[in-house]
Amino acid sequence: MAVEQKGKYTEDDIKSLDWKEHIRLRPGMYIGKLSDGSAPDDGIYVLIKEVVDNCIDEHTMGFGKNINIQIDGKTVHVRDFGRGIPLGKLVDVVSKINTGAKYDSNAFQKSVGLNGVGTKAVNALSSFFGVTAFRDGKMKTAEFERGKLVKETREEITSEPDGTLVTFTPDEQIFKNYHFRFDFIENQILNYCYLNAGLVINFNNKKFISKNGLLDLLEHKTNPDELRYP
Repeated sequence: MAVEQKGKYTEDDIKSLDWKEHIRLRPGMYIGKLSDGSAPDDGIYVLIKEVVDNCIDEHTMGFGKNINIQIDGKTVHVRDFGRGIPLGKLVDVVSKINTGAKYDSNAFQKSVGLNGVGTKAVNALSSFFGVTAFRDGKMKTAEFERGKLVKETREEITSEPDGTLVTFTPDEQIFKNYHFRFDFIENQILNYCYLNAGLVINFNNKKFISKNGLLDLLEHKTNPDELRYP
């Protein structure tokens, strides 16, 4: 009876994973900690950041000064009023790694997100992920479950202003017994506003705005008695 050689390494051991399988197998490579939301750097907050970063990129390019963020239970809704994802590429932009407009493109001279990766990671690590783009009087929606496309609508006429709506629910198979702490999210939102004076972020019907940018940050983080003005 032949004894199987321990630790052998053959062609059968070489595997190729598609984009969503790789992200779900090694989520820490993309979003860091997989904890339950009790720390501000847990992955569920990184998911929010990756979506909002795209909204910030639109604002930085001069399109849309308002961002709406709503959390209902464990589901996050993020709506910006930028240019909107081009409808014909809606599915590709959120489900094909290294696909986007941030590679040597005039569409985005500045970018804070993970170019071509961030939103895909959110998609793959969510039990539900939906994206709707509003652009030039038309709209289109795509819906996914754990990165798998389950619904794609045709283009429709709309009166909604241009922009993008992303809705997602972090997957409890990945993030065990998680919960969102709003104070962590609000602190993240404040930092966005301090770095982007004039940007308005509405979070669960609470308005955040910084008129003076980094000066407001300094005043917020520092004892007023320690501030000196020339």
